[in-house]
Amino acid sequence: MFGRFSLGNIGVVVGSILTSIGFAAYFFTDNATLNLAGFFYGIPLLLGGLALKSSELKPVPIDPPSDATIVTLRSQQATPIQKQIFNEVTRYRYGEEAHLEVALERLGLSPSDNDRPVLTSVREENRGGAYCLILRFDSPEIPLSTWQEKQEKITRFFGPKITTEIHAISPENDRLELALISEDKSS
Repeated sequence: MFGRFSLGNIGVVVGSILTSIGFAAYFFTDNATLNLAGFFYGIPLLLGGLALKSSELKPVPIDPPSDATIVTLRSQQATPIQKQIFNEVTRYRYGEEAHLEVALERLGLSPSDNDRPVLTSVREENRGGAYCLILRFDSPEIPLSTWQEKQEKITRFFGPKITTEIHAISPENDRLELALISEDKSS
């Protein structure tokens, strides 16, 4: 529920308001209750919001936005892994450096933080009657050939009931798409 909103922004705004009220009550009125509320709630909220902002990982865009038929197809055919990936990458995350960081490490596609591919957007589509989740990566350090060599491992990692396709979307082969296609066309 809160993943669609930045908790850091909420903490900073609410903390700033409460802290401002506390300072105003301290300097301009004799209202001790507002003064204490501002100091004891506002300052910790403000500091907590700033801490969350410093460790915030923004959601990747859905490009283009999914229409109602795709959302219906996702609810009918998407595997639990596809749903989890979609939900995880399209919400705010805290304390992580990159989306799908652990998955890329386990697949051997992230030898170091500097070489890790970066998830830039996601797309959903109907591919031959099957739900398809497409992940777009900037991968200047990991060549397309390495991704293709690991395609079977990627399929097993994100499976079961998943077929994967990998192809370049730039002439330099440094941007690519990983398509996770549901094998369940029954719904």
